[in-house]
Amino acid sequence: MTTLALDAATLEKLVSAAVAAPSIHNSQPWHFRLDPATSVLAVRAARERALPATDPEGRAMHISVGAAVLNLRVAARHLGWAPEVRLLPDPADPDLFAAVRLDETSPVRLPGTEVLYDAIWRRHSIRTPFTDRPVPADVLDQLVAAARGEGTILRLPGREETDRLLELTAEAERRSTTDPAQRTESRDWIRSGDIPAYGIPARALGPQDREGHLPMRDFASLRPAEHRPPATFEHEPRLAVLTTEHDHPEDWLRTGLALEHVLLTATVHDVRASLLHQVMEWPDLRPVAREPHLGPEHVQMLIRLGYGPEGTPTPRLAPGEVLDPET
Repeated sequence: MTTLALDAATLEKLVSAAVAAPSIHNSQPWHFRLDPATSVLAVRAARERALPATDPEGRAMHISVGAAVLNLRVAARHLGWAPEVRLLPDPADPDLFAAVRLDETSPVRLPGTEVLYDAIWRRHSIRTPFTDRPVPADVLDQLVAAARGEGTILRLPGREETDRLLELTAEAERRSTTDPAQRTESRDWIRSGDIPAYGIPARALGPQDREGHLPMRDFASLRPAEHRPPATFEHEPRLAVLTTEHDHPEDWLRTGLALEHVLLTATVHDVRASLLHQVMEWPDLRPVAREPHLGPEHVQMLIRLGYGPEGTPTPRLAPGEVLDPET
């Protein structure tokens, strides 16, 4: 079996892929540390970039880090490894979210690895209108399968349930823009430039729906100078609901892996996505997002899918800024 070198250049490639993952408010709440003696790359929480008002339990932080772990796994497979991923491997160290062992090469290249790896660099969150072109059923089936492969469930609600979820999102958005703590915190994460290389750049803020039926997050209202004219969004949005059987930190991490696997698979098919997270931020609204007849599932994310422009890249921290010194 061929031996692969885990040198500085290779480590930078792995971490570059990991940090391309989406994160709430582009907070990039992760650190990485390689133990060269064991070839284990530790993925740790960056508590200094937490959002206590929006994410008091750290659920969104876990999802964000889980998405980075998915990218790391894809990049490792692309480079020839058979990565072993362990989530929350040490109960005594709750900030150690994942450990990725890189000491075995893969005898075969898993199908789909290359297209997913390419999609890492093309995936961007979209805050602009989509067209009314429907996402084909076979593509939706692949997204459902991607979520299932990570131990989660992706539901595709019908029109009536979609309308109910959008009404919930509108209520959550109203609260988010009027609650002083959330409003202040969100304002603090909007950036006028690319320094620091995290947060949401003002140029990436999207418009509001002119007809008011799609409640996009109204970042623009937080910075009146950055306000954009309203636009007409799609009339029949395609939502997907990502759920888990349980609701523990490991489930949140698995949600992140599943979310990014779904987003990369969508990118492969030129399907764009935006994340409607507002409902998840209110403890009394999040349980209501579960479709009543489906049993005790826990809703983790609402995803809007469709066709439109590729989107605006958001800045990313350099690998050296998130790599801790070796142990």
